[in-house]
Amino acid sequence: MRLILEVWRQASPQAQGHFEPYEIADAREEMSLLELLDRLNHQLIEANQDPVAFESDCREGICGTCGIDVNGTPHGPEDNVPACGQHVRSFHDGDTVRIEPFRAAGFTIIRDLIVDRTGLDRIIQAGGTVAVDAGTAMDADSVLVTHEQSEQALDFAACIGCGACVSACPNGAAYLFTGAKLKHLSLMPHGRMERGKRAVSMVAQMEHEFGPCSQIGECALACPAGVPLSAIATVNAERLRAMLRHRDN
Repeated sequence: MRLILEVWRQASPQAQGHFEPYEIADAREEMSLLELLDRLNHQLIEANQDPVAFESDCREGICGTCGIDVNGTPHGPEDNVPACGQHVRSFHDGDTVRIEPFRAAGFTIIRDLIVDRTGLDRIIQAGGTVAVDAGTAMDADSVLVTHEQSEQALDFAACIGCGACVSACPNGAAYLFTGAKLKHLSLMPHGRMERGKRAVSMVAQMEHEFGPCSQIGECALACPAGVPLSAIATVNAERLRAMLRHRDN
């Protein structure tokens, strides 16, 4: 299969970026998008040219570092699938495939397809933790959690922090990411004392780093972990809960 790749090349955050066309004459349908980029880099290295910088780690759909925009869609054409799980069979012989880094005001391009996503880390640092006593581990049945509650919490804890939701949002919002973390922790009995403070701190950090929610819902389609759209409602619900409880006190 022959594909034309239009790949974003940018040497540094300060450099002027541009799309560079490359031809891959021997692409195979079973290749993932990352393997396609591997093939391109092998071709560039053989020609004594600089390879394309992109991130990848597990290539098993777990870590989320492989995030890229493909023809304007975060990760690729298939909904709820990370870039490492997207395959060349989604395209046709002779197609032009445009590959670029996640586009959002909160994501600075470091080089080529690599962006700085530490803004998401700062949201977690603002309050995505729980306080527990150190020392001897508690008995497994000392804190009771129902099966339904734990399963719901796991649905939101599945977020891998790839940033696709931010890139998919026209406003570059991180509501799905933040809501997933808040909902997950609110469903667990651990850390209940920090629940209000956590909501206020994390939402404030989110609003400082990223844009407002567009309320369109593209984020849920882009999320490779399948985090439900209801996570967005959690952001304002948890913040309002914290404000009301503070007022009552």
